[in-house]
Amino acid sequence: MAEKKIDLKAFKSAKEAKVPEDLSKLSPEERERLRLLGLDENIPHEGEYVQVDAKPLLCRRKVEGLEVMPISQALKSFDKIGDYLWKAVSPEKDEFTKAAAEDLDDGYFIRVLPGYKLVYPVQTCLYIRTDEIAQKVHNIVIVEEGAELNLITSCSVHPHISSALHIGISEFYVKKGGKLTFTMVHMWGEKVAVRPRTGIIVEEGGTYVSTYVSLFPVNTIQTAPVCRLTGEGARASFATIIANHPGSHIDIGGEVHLEAENTRTEIISRNVVYGGINIARGKIIAKAPKVKGHLECQGLMLSDEGLMMAIPELDSHYSDVELTHEAAVGKIAREEVEYLMARGLTEDEATSLIVKGFLSVKIEGLSQELQKQIDKTLELAKLGF
Repeated sequence: MAEKKIDLKAFKSAKEAKVPEDLSKLSPEERERLRLLGLDENIPHEGEYVQVDAKPLLCRRKVEGLEVMPISQALKSFDKIGDYLWKAVSPEKDEFTKAAAEDLDDGYFIRVLPGYKLVYPVQTCLYIRTDEIAQKVHNIVIVEEGAELNLITSCSVHPHISSALHIGISEFYVKKGGKLTFTMVHMWGEKVAVRPRTGIIVEEGGTYVSTYVSLFPVNTIQTAPVCRLTGEGARASFATIIANHPGSHIDIGGEVHLEAENTRTEIISRNVVYGGINIARGKIIAKAPKVKGHLECQGLMLSDEGLMMAIPELDSHYSDVELTHEAAVGKIAREEVEYLMARGLTEDEATSLIVKGFLSVKIEGLSQELQKQIDKTLELAKLGF
């Protein structure tokens, strides 16, 4: 199933947009939208970065051992930036990476120094406020040896945007014994196109945990992060939680290369299809012996107007590996709905409760704060369902 074609020339540069001087100038409706996605002063954060269109409006750190700055600043002040820039993602990958390489609209640079284990998450937000623009960002995150970082990215658009394009280049580097927990909670729009391009490199004993949540209408999302586990004992976990709405074309995958002994990965996908096209991909490549990988995709069809596709792929260059996959697509059993209705729920309430339970995924290693963030988003989306 071919992805939706996007004409880059149809969008204006984000640099042309008029952006408020600070977040207080956003409308109450906008601020509430961002608060629901986690940009809340009542939630403890170790650092914050907020960018509106092409302009960073908030960038601060609250603890030692953490660096947070716009990527434009890091390109000037971080001596080793050349060791990371475009090393996990090629600028020649496709037309979207080329566009970001040629005309960057900033992005964030986050680095946790060796041995620092942050208690609370770092919150970032990439927000599109202006109609018909293309926001092209490049993010780099480095978790140094023995360090730990919980990073939440909340991406969204103005509630009344008619059309926009988000291109997000992200490169993540987890050094020996480090841990990065990366959670994306996104609220786009019915006419917004999204093209993330992500590369991850995890060294010996490192851990990368990724959770992607998209429960609201969007025109099109296409992404397939590529993760390389280059050091012995490295681990990566991916979970994707998607609600596919009529008119949406969502194609989300994940590719993990097991390049050292005793590396392991799991790719889990939960998809509820109300309409549109939903494609769930997963690929695990065993490039070393004594590795483990598991793919799991489940789809729940709530409309005959939608299309759900699960595309798993397992490749191995060695015999001494353990790679597995399972996939299932179905609908809500009528007896489950009737069971809940017999206990006082309406049919809509019963269906919503089953959907919420299906989408809920408990990920090993996810902090309580991040799990609460996902549960809050599920509850918010349930109201829309």
